[in-house]
Order: sequence, then structure tokens, then C-alpha cells
Amino acid sequence: MKQTPKIKLYAFTIDCPQPYELAQFYAALLQWEIAYHDEDWACLGAPGAPQGAYPGILFQRNPDYVPPVWPEAPGAQQQMAHMDFAVDDLEQAVAHAVQCGAEPAATQFSDDWRVMLDPAGHPFCLCRMKELMDSPHFALR
Repeated sequence: MKQTPKIKLYAFTIDCPQPYELAQFYAALLQWEIAYHDEDWACLGAPGAPQGAYPGILFQRNPDYVPPVWPEAPGAQQQMAHMDFAVDDLEQAVAHAVQCGAEPAATQFSDDWRVMLDPAGHPFCLCRMKELMDSPHFALR
């Protein structure tokens, strides 16, 4: 009988023109650590966690990267995925993200989350989830 292979999420990989610079943005936003970087890659992880303990974020150099358009528009570059971040105070989180180098998207759809654009133009969401953040079961504190 064939065994099922072990598969665990290691990282979410983001294409961008300058991996280290984008990793610095997310390190400041999340207060995480850059574990490794070179010209083509940067690896970001939870502080103090051994590599692979939590899924990390990898940044991969792609000189042909084209930022997606938000919201989507026919014929324009579409987003492939986006990250959602739980926050306890939405307005403070937005202000922090802006201070780190993000900008709010011009179009918003809810009072419970904000669509932000990172310095390379990737959309990400800050989601009001105070109850989750305060829960002892929330993994990354």
C-alpha cells in the first residue's frame, strides 16, 4: 500500500522586482525577521522560530513582474493571490502599514477590512479580527 507523502506549507512565494526591499517592508509590517537574502531571493519568518516552524514568506526576483490592478479590470494584469492579516485595531494597523511603505487601495469594499498595496503593488488585506487576535489559540502572536 502506497503511503501518503508528508506535505506541509513551507512558504508563500511572491514575485517582485527587488526581493530584499519587499522583504524589508513585510519585516517592518509584521515585525518578523529576514532569515536569508541574496539578489534573487529573500526569506521572511516569525521571530525566534526555526526555519520551517511556521510558514514563511519568500520573495522571488522576477524582472518581468507587472503589478496587478485593483480592483480587477478586463485586459489588465490580474492578482494571482493575496494575503490577509488579522489585526486588533484596523485604523492603527492601516497607519502602521502606511508608515512601513504601503498605501490604501483607492477602492474599498468593507468597513471590516482594508485593501492595501505593498511597495511592489501586491494587494493585501488588513482584517479586523480582535477576538481572534486575543484568542489563546491564535498561532502567531
